[in-house]
Amino acid sequence: MTGPLWGALPDGWLAGQVKNAATVTLGKMLQSKDSGSDVRAPYMRAANVQPDGVLALHDVNEMWFGDAELEQLSIRAGDVVVVEGGQGGFGRAAYVDEDLPGWGFQNSINRLRPIGDFDGRFIAYYLIALRGSGFIRAYSNVVSMPHLTAEKLARIPMPLPHPEEQRAVADYLDRETARIDTLIEEQQRLVEMLRERRDGVVTKAFLNSTSEERALKFAVDDVTVGIVVQPSRWYVDAGVPALRGVNVKRGSISLADLVNISEEGHAAHRKSQLRSGDVVVVRTGQAGAAAKIPDELDGANAIDILIVRPGEGIDPDFLVWYLNSPLAASRIEHGSVGALQGHFNVSALRELPLPNTPLAEQQRIVTYLDEQIAKIDTTIAETERFIELARERRAALITAAVTGQIEVREMA
Repeated sequence: MTGPLWGALPDGWLAGQVKNAATVTLGKMLQSKDSGSDVRAPYMRAANVQPDGVLALHDVNEMWFGDAELEQLSIRAGDVVVVEGGQGGFGRAAYVDEDLPGWGFQNSINRLRPIGDFDGRFIAYYLIALRGSGFIRAYSNVVSMPHLTAEKLARIPMPLPHPEEQRAVADYLDRETARIDTLIEEQQRLVEMLRERRDGVVTKAFLNSTSEERALKFAVDDVTVGIVVQPSRWYVDAGVPALRGVNVKRGSISLADLVNISEEGHAAHRKSQLRSGDVVVVRTGQAGAAAKIPDELDGANAIDILIVRPGEGIDPDFLVWYLNSPLAASRIEHGSVGALQGHFNVSALRELPLPNTPLAEQQRIVTYLDEQIAKIDTTIAETERFIELARERRAALITAAVTGQIEVREMA
């Protein structure tokens, strides 16, 4: 291949490097103090350059610049900004479509200023396609923290069609990606509405119950916690399966990433041994997320998660639906401790109010929610798959256009 994205370019398209299309300039190291004659000015940083070429300028920081630095590190319409480093964002690129007078940019940003008649939009689209292909990650320094240095960025191979052709490609992609982005936004709003509807159906199911409430501890046989003190001392390659918070999703158990503990550890922690039909609740992180233990995990152990043994008067599926409901979530959040990360403990779970609903009514609610929520979840999954396909279509369209695989003039 002559480049990272193309096998052969159309007649008249040259192959070169980014430095043939634009000058590359790295921004200024963060300066927190005035050196004597500096001015405070807004600056572009990595957080302002979002995926898919989006510039987010609503959250802007300021730092000190000298007058000469602001002139050298200006940002104007037609420039392209590229994130220099960081695990999540390095290589992200965006086109600047308006002058930003008085702005500079930090050394987490490389500025590309097109040479002559080169179109910055074409350059940005090409770099977006390149990052999506995985080339940027393989090309950048990833020994510790990945960096797309100015030198490396300048040497990246890229197609160099005539500026008129660049403008045609950029005009085409502006139009077509806007259509796809609008469609994606509409589908994302639909997902939000469906999730709101889902929450509403679940909440209404419990609010419609006229039963009084009682503390959960009076409705179940037992509430306890899994192995908390140095659980890793019992870890072995092959042994008794053990469930952690990472395995507990809202309403389901993930069997991926299960750990195993030794028979000795299993025997030493009888209270952490699970039974089929128990309900487990996350303590830290996604505090309150609850799921029922399936038959295949009968006898497994619990590690640092809460265990509820429902007893005869409580349908475990009813308890799971309730604990995962918005109604319970607000109460769990109120009962969680910890400034940075919510931590839900045994005593808070024992005191959590629970509808005092007769067993037959519990089972009716479970049947109703299973049916109604399954329909909504199916529609959400289908919509999210549509969004995924639209994003794949967007990426493929950009790649095809910037490498000359489609004749954009014929599709105008």
